[in-house]
Formats: sequence, C-alpha cells, structure tokens
Amino acid sequence: MSSDSIAVIAFDRISMFHLAIPLEVFGEDRRDAGVPLIPVTVCACEKRSLTTSAGFVLGKLHGMRMVETAGIVIVPSWRDPHELPPEALLKALRKAYRRGALMVGLCLGSYVLAAAGLLDGRPATTHWKWADDLVRRYPEIQVKRDVLYVDDGDIITSAGVAAGIDCCLHLLRRMHGAEIASRVARRMVVPPHRQGGQAQYIEPLRESPLSDRFSEVVEWVQQHPEMTHTLDSLAAKAFMSRRTFTRRFRQVTGTTVGSWLLNQRLSLARRLLETSTASIDLVAQRAGFGSEVSLRKHFRKVLRTAPGRYRKEFRES
Repeated sequence: MSSDSIAVIAFDRISMFHLAIPLEVFGEDRRDAGVPLIPVTVCACEKRSLTTSAGFVLGKLHGMRMVETAGIVIVPSWRDPHELPPEALLKALRKAYRRGALMVGLCLGSYVLAAAGLLDGRPATTHWKWADDLVRRYPEIQVKRDVLYVDDGDIITSAGVAAGIDCCLHLLRRMHGAEIASRVARRMVVPPHRQGGQAQYIEPLRESPLSDRFSEVVEWVQQHPEMTHTLDSLAAKAFMSRRTFTRRFRQVTGTTVGSWLLNQRLSLARRLLETSTASIDLVAQRAGFGSEVSLRKHFRKVLRTAPGRYRKEFRES
C-alpha cells in the first residue's frame, strides 16, 4: 500500500464539481513547481460508465480494486442523503479502513462514511443544510456544524461544496507540508488556508460601518502574530466594545479570536520550520508562542506531532 496513492470514489449522478476537487488538488502534474506527483485513480462504485448530474457520461473508469491498495480513499459527496449507498461500496470502505487507509468524506460523502459505520463516536461535519439531518439519522456522530473540515486522524470530513477544497489542501499540507500546499493553492488561485467555518455562509452578513477598521485590525494581527494580543486590546484598536468586536469577529471568521490567533501562529511556525534553520525556541518566539514548551504543547494538541519531527519531515532541501 502506497501511503500517498489516492482512490476517488465516483458514482452515478455525481456532481462534476465535487469529483473535480480532489482531482484538481492531487491529480494535476505540478512537478515544475516542485510538487510531488501523487497517484490518483477514479474508481466507479457501481459500473464502469457513469452519468453525471449534468447529464453527460463518464466512461472507462477503474473498478473498485484500487480501493484495496490505496493509502487514501476519498468519497467526494453523495447523490442523495436519503439514499443508502450500495452495500458493496460500504463493505469496500470498511475493509479499506481496517487495513489502515486514511478515509475522507467531502460534503455529503460524510453520509457514506456514516452509513459504513466509520463515524460512530467520532467528530465529523457535512454541509450546513444537512447537519441536523445527519444528527437525527446518526446520533452517535459528534457533528461539528460550524467548521470547514474535521481532521480526526485517520478520518477527515469536510463541510459543503467548496469546503472540499479547504479539506483537500489541508490533507496535502499534512502529506507534504505547508509550502507545497501553498504552491498548489497559488496555482488554483485560492487561499491556502481559510480561517473560520461554514457558519459565516448560512445567513447573509450585514455590512458594518466599522468593517474597514475591523479589517485593518485583523490584517495587522496577521502581520504581528509575535505580539501579545488580547480581546480587549484588539477591540480597543478597532474602536469597538468587547462584545461588538467578539460578535463581528465570529461573523466574519466563523470562529473565536483565540482559535483564529492560534491557527495564525501555527501556520507561521510551520512555515518557519519548513523554510528556515532557526532554532525551535526562536521559531516559538517569532510565531508568538512565547516559549518552546508552549509551541510543543500546541503542536502535539493540534497537529499530533512535535516541532522537530515536523521539521524533519517537511524541511525544504
């Protein structure tokens, strides 16, 4: 089994956008930009010729045999959350998971992993429109409604539609580091890491007369993550009350100030570990963690690895 080989599950009436997401992120040859070539196979779970939701036909697809050996199996959504996937597909997914494959469900692909019993007792997400339904049908799942994706180690799920891009870029970052993921994101003309979650897309946001000042403060924090930032200091800098700033921040980013700032600092620390020879203690200082102990703590909690090991795996040669 190759840990980098990817099997993408196709099915009848599949959305071409959903199918295209993992193919665009992983399947394009970008070796000219220093991006490793990743073996990607599209596997038809019902028949070798499938009709897409747009009405045209996909022919000469691979069968499910590649699922038996792929290191990563991606289910790019599902055609109908009310329809149980075929048992042959569920059986293949269970078998792949048992042998150690990394399982990924994009958008309604979470329903397929849920039907296979792979999400019981675990955190997961799906499109916000179907979150309540997923809770009702699979109450054992810890459904996260306001995130773009959930990485639970050997299973990753994403929120609706374009969040699949965020999820796949995250997986690419996990496989080959932040710099490689950034190169692919630049080629795709998308941000390498969007902050917040899908909560910001559920209802339209009201414009605020202070939005320009607010944006300036957020941009300033991104440029100075090493400084000490508190909710009160940022609210004062934006000329807002603590309560108004908190509400506005969640509206815009879909998350809290603390979570957002931690992600900013982790992203900077990862880039420094990959692209510089600075000591881990200096990286911790530059990224705003204050100490090597704090950096190690957050690396283990969020990334499930140590800074030194991360550098060894992803340091540019």
